[in-house]
Amino acid sequence: MLRIIVLLALVLAPGFALTLQEAYAALAARQYDAAIQGFEQALASDPASAPTHKDLAYALLKIGENERARDHFAAAMRLDPADEHVAMEYAFLCFESGQKARARHIFDQIRQHGNNIAEQAFQNIDKPLAEGIARWSETVRLAPGNFSAHQELARLAEQRDLLPLAAEHYEKGWRLKPGERSLLLDLGRVKQALGENENAVSALLAASRGPQTRVGEQARELLPARYPYVYEFERAIQLDPLNAGLRRELAYLLLAMNRETEAEAQFAQLAQLAPDDLVASAQLGFLLWKRGDHAAAQPCFERVLAGNDEELADRVRVVLQRPRALKKREDANPAQDAKTMAARSLEAGYLPDAKKYLTAAHEADPADASVALKLGWVDNILHDDREAIKWFKEARRSSDPAIALEAGQAYENLRPEFARFRTTTWLYPLFSTRWHDAFGYAQTKTEIRVGSLPLRAYFSTRFIGDTRQTVGASAVPQYLSESSVIFGMGLSTFVWHGLNGWVEAGESVKYLPHRKDVGAAIPDYRGGLSYSKGLGHLLTAGPGWFAETNDDLIFVSRFQNDTLLYLQTRAGYTLPRIASTNLQFFWNANLTADRLRQYWANTIETGPGFRFRLDPMPKNMLFTVSFLRGVYTVNEGNPRRPNYVDLRAGLWYAFTH
Repeated sequence: MLRIIVLLALVLAPGFALTLQEAYAALAARQYDAAIQGFEQALASDPASAPTHKDLAYALLKIGENERARDHFAAAMRLDPADEHVAMEYAFLCFESGQKARARHIFDQIRQHGNNIAEQAFQNIDKPLAEGIARWSETVRLAPGNFSAHQELARLAEQRDLLPLAAEHYEKGWRLKPGERSLLLDLGRVKQALGENENAVSALLAASRGPQTRVGEQARELLPARYPYVYEFERAIQLDPLNAGLRRELAYLLLAMNRETEAEAQFAQLAQLAPDDLVASAQLGFLLWKRGDHAAAQPCFERVLAGNDEELADRVRVVLQRPRALKKREDANPAQDAKTMAARSLEAGYLPDAKKYLTAAHEADPADASVALKLGWVDNILHDDREAIKWFKEARRSSDPAIALEAGQAYENLRPEFARFRTTTWLYPLFSTRWHDAFGYAQTKTEIRVGSLPLRAYFSTRFIGDTRQTVGASAVPQYLSESSVIFGMGLSTFVWHGLNGWVEAGESVKYLPHRKDVGAAIPDYRGGLSYSKGLGHLLTAGPGWFAETNDDLIFVSRFQNDTLLYLQTRAGYTLPRIASTNLQFFWNANLTADRLRQYWANTIETGPGFRFRLDPMPKNMLFTVSFLRGVYTVNEGNPRRPNYVDLRAGLWYAFTH
């Protein structure tokens, strides 16, 4: 995803678009990164160009991007099937990346035209497969209960395009070990390749409703986009009769379709497969009671009454006309029922269902602020902050101090994003032993929402400077920062999954009157993409592991219309709070690169660091220290050593109002 973002920004950067001729020139000069970017730009405007796909693939091979090269050889082969050289390259790369069946198939096609290299490559793949199939076939003949033999035979048969044999032994392996649900996935994939779509859906549906999450995700990717039909559930259950999740979903589907007799049969089977499923037991009891079989319903109800779900047990007591345990509950309480279902949906991670039930609960009892608070959090998790802030605003008026406090904090966190006007200020003073210099970076930005568009117009004042100012000989000084105040106006997008974009036009005004390398005021055009993401236990989230990244892609006109990429990644451990202090230790991995390949803008840095904040400090202030070992990745024109060490300490502070 990041590569796509970088490429898009480079394409849009003024002065950067390469022609195809320039890409070939870069390739001839062995400037492979530039050549690759040029070929990709050419394909963006002409994706049906087989020669461009081919040349891009060869350039990618030069930098070791074999899988990307394989994909472009595949595209070139589809566009120009007569080019055997491309097909051969694609086949060899398929073989190297483990796609033996695909490689064998292509070599088989090419060898029909008398290509000796393809013939030898085909034999090198086919002969071991044939020998393995013969060996494992004999093994399963002598030991039909040998699970590993069936599994290996199926795998080899699939690679040799013997799909009926592969399907047979994937299914036999599955019958021997029903816990190996990945075999259902394999079976469904092979059935799809054979064109047996109904059988494929049965296997994939069973795999998708199993307990193995990764297998379930892969199976859902292969299933049709629509919801399965009843007969497909039934065929899947025939294949996987012990799958409680599959049977449960079918039972509720039948119940929703008013096919109560069939639903009852499924609930009866489910009660045997999953006796701890109290909801299924209760539902079976209700169905039996409804059709007058009270004796058969009684054991189901007793199981529920002996369980720990008091809400469900109370519903059973209503049917049995017994006193209810929940004394305050009235005869009909749709709000409470909806809240119960919402809680179960949240526990299971079914957020859309939870939102549906919470909405029903709010409609039944609009005064329940706890429901509004939960709706706010669900919408927030579903990335619908526009709705979330409405619920938080409502919940913060609650008479319950805990609900009001939590909702109020959530509302204040979201409010700046939706305010018509907001001003954000950040400061980052930094000291570096590498330069023996203190640097200062700061910005104040006032933003205005642009109607209902996900955009903000803004006015900005930036400061970039340092105390040392120059290094090197006084006759030819090298300035360590821009030493400027930059006034600008621009547009920025709302943040979407941690990503936002911005463009800006302004005027850069130097504050050093003796600086002669730039004018007193020069036009300054900037723009870029920013991405940030944090996972795990961040600084104030308590002890545990964490990882985070802050990435920027920036075009700056004053640096010869250069485009720069900054990737800053940290991973480490957040310690328990000690004496009102939040403390993290982490490892840094930083990358800087630019389009013009200037030595100062191309570095890799790594090393340990720590970060902390004290309770007396403002909320968004923290102190960071890192010890970094760096290397220049471009040394042409570099007057310094190719490696360096830097102890870097900085104070970050930001606030919005």
